[in-house]
Amino acid sequence: MQEWLTLGAGMLATGCVAGVLAGLFGIGGGIVIVPVLETMLGILGVEPAIRMQIAVATSLATIVPTSISSARAHHKRGAVDVAIVQRWAVFLLAGSLLGAWIASEVHSRVLALVFASFSLLLALRMVLFRKTPNVTDDVPGSPLIGIIPAAIGCVSSMMGIGGGVFLVMTLSLFGTSIHRAVGTAALFGLVIALPGTIGFIVTGYGDPRMPPGNLGFVSLPGFALIAPATVMTAPIGARIAHSFDERKLTLAFGAFLAIVSARLFFKGLAG
Repeated sequence: MQEWLTLGAGMLATGCVAGVLAGLFGIGGGIVIVPVLETMLGILGVEPAIRMQIAVATSLATIVPTSISSARAHHKRGAVDVAIVQRWAVFLLAGSLLGAWIASEVHSRVLALVFASFSLLLALRMVLFRKTPNVTDDVPGSPLIGIIPAAIGCVSSMMGIGGGVFLVMTLSLFGTSIHRAVGTAALFGLVIALPGTIGFIVTGYGDPRMPPGNLGFVSLPGFALIAPATVMTAPIGARIAHSFDERKLTLAFGAFLAIVSARLFFKGLAG
């Protein structure tokens, strides 16, 4: 009983941290939720071959309400570019469905190494290359540019994240202000997470290896504990983003990503 209470408290705390980061950086919070949830599933004795898929799928499910909460908070401040969302949504959606299918077909070890690799790249970018010159002064309207959001949707769905870090970086390179990029990325998180969650539910439905309380690869107890906390704390992160210099927080978050990456590399290669 004590173990379950400790795990429940850990999930609530994870949701709170993920929610603040979601509002602050325009991310879905999955970059925090996935490694923590994967560890907790290990403590509960969930089969290693599906542990990472459950963590990724549950993370995507929590990102759905989190993105709505975060995007609403940013929209009130006029920081969501609805036109870009309309142009890129179909590409992100298609990429998200593809990513969910790929992730459901590979072993957890492979998925952990993918997550570790991209976490390390994001950490290096946030710590060492935070300020990068713009490629253009506006988001290009060419249909070929759809390859970028499709790729972001695919990788984000595989990692169980809302794609905010990738999207903020991309929109910034295209001349979008940082606050507007963060707010727009928050709404994009919904476009990635919703189809990705559905994909994981369908591909994992009926699998006898799933632990109790799962709907496909999605852990309903995990969702029930994490999602409310992220929804409540996402507006706090949004307020911070519009009133506070996030330089130190960005460095701290980058350091956290590096630690997460090292841990998952070790587990993936050792396992």
